[in-house]
Amino acid sequence: MKAAAGDRLIVEGTRDGEHRRVGLIVEVGHADGSPPYLVRWLDDEHETLVFPGPDARVVHTVR
Repeated sequence: MKAAAGDRLIVEGTRDGEHRRVGLIVEVGHADGSPPYLVRWLDDEHETLVFPGPDARVVHTVR
């Protein structure tokens, strides 16, 4: 998985009762765009360090 600051991270809920989370990637951990990512979640503006799993995907921002 590769991303850049400004891209969106979408994490699908994999268990009953979990919902999709969408966040803005604020900072990328490595120069090559690999995780971890500092993500600001759009639903509550909380920022967390994320190591995306198989239920996540990146939506790239048009540059």
